[in-house]
Amino acid sequence: MKMRSVTPMRIAKIGYIVMSVIFCAAGILFISLPELSESVIGICIGIAVSVFGIVKLVGYFSKDLFRLAFQFDLEFGILMLILGAVILMSPKNLMTFICIALGIAILLDGLFKIRIAFDSKQFGIKDWIIILVIAIVTGLVGCVLIFNSVIGAKILTVLLGVSLLSEGILNLCTVVSTVRIIKNQHPDVIKAEFYEISGKDR
Repeated sequence: MKMRSVTPMRIAKIGYIVMSVIFCAAGILFISLPELSESVIGICIGIAVSVFGIVKLVGYFSKDLFRLAFQFDLEFGILMLILGAVILMSPKNLMTFICIALGIAILLDGLFKIRIAFDSKQFGIKDWIIILVIAIVTGLVGCVLIFNSVIGAKILTVLLGVSLLSEGILNLCTVVSTVRIIKNQHPDVIKAEFYEISGKDR
């Protein structure tokens, strides 16, 4: 029987890890340099969100073994591509929009990761509690980002950085804990050939 290619899974997992690290780095940058211009922030977030949207779509269609980390990534991948395109079309003077939209996306991701944490528990994954705790914290940070989008620019940039950092850590923990790549993984559908047995053969 022909085994399923693990290349899409490997690309998705590596992409998830790389983008999570980028989110963490961007978060630290925004926290350290809150005086960055809105244009720079908008371009950075627009590119990162768009690329992560593509990675999420690859992950969804990769059909990994447990189907945990990527199970909601079709919707989130499309959402991130749209959000990234909107931000890149006009990166200036969109700080409030970026914070509210990204805050909603982070909140939703945190809620879905809570579901993934409980699903991971059923699969016997020991790190499910870590995913759960980080998901709750990330969801709360997303809420704060949504409802504090009218505060000062520097404080808002720091809060945005904290949100990106927590989102990066959450995705990194989730993909490392729940995505398993097995070289000899069988396809979902097993193809079989059936032959009609005539009366003479019985």
